[in-house]
Amino acid sequence: MRQTAALLLLAAALPTAALGQQAALPAAGGTRVVLLGTGTPNADPDRSGPSLAIVVRGSVYLVDAGPGLVRRAEAARRRGVGELTQPNLKIVFLTHLHSDHTLGLPDLMFTPWVLERTTPLEVYGPPGTRAMVAHLSAAYIEDQQVRLDGWQPQNASGNKAGAHEIHAGEVYRDSNVRVVAFPVPHGSWPNAFGYRFETADRTIVVSGDTRPSDEVVRACNGCDVLVHEVYSTAGFAKRTAAWRRYHAHFHTSSAELAEIATRARPTLLVLTHQLSWGVPADSLLGEIRRAGYTGRVVSGNDLDVF
Repeated sequence: MRQTAALLLLAAALPTAALGQQAALPAAGGTRVVLLGTGTPNADPDRSGPSLAIVVRGSVYLVDAGPGLVRRAEAARRRGVGELTQPNLKIVFLTHLHSDHTLGLPDLMFTPWVLERTTPLEVYGPPGTRAMVAHLSAAYIEDQQVRLDGWQPQNASGNKAGAHEIHAGEVYRDSNVRVVAFPVPHGSWPNAFGYRFETADRTIVVSGDTRPSDEVVRACNGCDVLVHEVYSTAGFAKRTAAWRRYHAHFHTSSAELAEIATRARPTLLVLTHQLSWGVPADSLLGEIRRAGYTGRVVSGNDLDVF
């Protein structure tokens, strides 16, 4: 109790940009958002590929499977998020099928199985998810056969994966959470989604990769936490015309996000998938402030907990 009180006092004393893990601390035992990867396709060793975990009453619900997520989950477990054991990594919701959001999927399919997960992995995602899961399973058939038929004591269920291709609307519900998918515009992708997670104590919205979208505003509508991708307006100006055209159609600028968040009214805005092109995190937060957003906002880093 004393430690929690001290953290809350520290959070109140720090500027918004520096809150990090102390921002919007959930109630003891409440729903938590754990950032497992906040990166982009850029090979930043400090930021794993896009992935986060929503932890509710002992269960884990993953969003996206960027490279590095399994080891980031173990790092979060060692830092105190005890629910993030390997056997507990058994459900994931994919926003879209870009490689930076899915390169960790075979790791998620097989590593927790090797480490004693007995439950098949359940994968929810857009059309194309079923084929991706089937091809990955086939690609690792030699590994599976050696582990199952060789000397390793291994179960014959945790290596399996069920693929569920989704459309907009409610896509999942259990005693902990209701999950609603909503379409977002992500360049030339025919199907890309954000997700709204509703639990007993919090509502969390994850934008996925998207250019500015009214769907995000409607999905949040005063939500507790909005995790949204962003790129630096200042960094954008340094890019070539071809790259500016690409980013403008696929992603959301800091100025655009300020307008979206003002309308969406989250209690806390968390920046992820930050394309900064050398612009420091504090400067990116400053861009959002200068564009008129007055709510609480933090720059997300791997292993932050909200």
